[in-house]
Amino acid sequence: MADLQTQMKQAVAAAAVEQIKDGMVLGLGSGSTAALMIQALGAKLASGELRDIVGVTTSFQGEVMAAELGIPLRNLTAVDRIDLAIDGADEVDPSFQLIKGGGACHVQEKLVASRADRFVVVVDSTKIVDRLNLGFLLPVEVLPGAWRQVQGRLAELGGIADLRMAQCKAGPVVTDQGNLVLDVSMAGGIGDPEDLECRINNLPGVLENGLFVNLTDEVLVGQISDGVAGVRRLQRRE
Repeated sequence: MADLQTQMKQAVAAAAVEQIKDGMVLGLGSGSTAALMIQALGAKLASGELRDIVGVTTSFQGEVMAAELGIPLRNLTAVDRIDLAIDGADEVDPSFQLIKGGGACHVQEKLVASRADRFVVVVDSTKIVDRLNLGFLLPVEVLPGAWRQVQGRLAELGGIADLRMAQCKAGPVVTDQGNLVLDVSMAGGIGDPEDLECRINNLPGVLENGLFVNLTDEVLVGQISDGVAGVRRLQRRE
């Protein structure tokens, strides 16, 4: 039997797929919960429950999985719209602001989310927080030759930034765009995500950071109630 967190992820992935309609252009997110969503989508296409779907992936990982499941894919530059994007998050605050980028895919993820008519976030209940960056580091993608300079500038903004190192290879993590990632901890967490997103992205050498501000339309939260996995829709608090 799947552990409780996996059950929550499976429940919320299935709920997200229920929002998909025939003929949609879909943004297909990255990470473990999004992977379950892609698998569920592939099963519905194979059974004929859904038809005429086109996917736009946010990572090479998602591209490989979707291709193996027979989901038709297009590049972001080849579509004139995205009807619905579905993706996970590493943290979600009460105002629907997010931290993403645990898988170092946040650049493409943000491009897809910002292009979509609707952006739905799928998470398990462990990802819901009162304040961002107290429990999860903020990823900042930087040009390889600029990481030291950006690290210093982030310190001036009150952040401690460490170069993300790979787990199964020597050296740092390299993104799908060929860049490096600094993982940042801000003193006291992030109180104003919108302001910090702009400040970081204005630093020379920064490509993008993992704050997703004012992009999310709906959050589906997997939770366990009386030992059974279910889904609730997170209510926005302005």
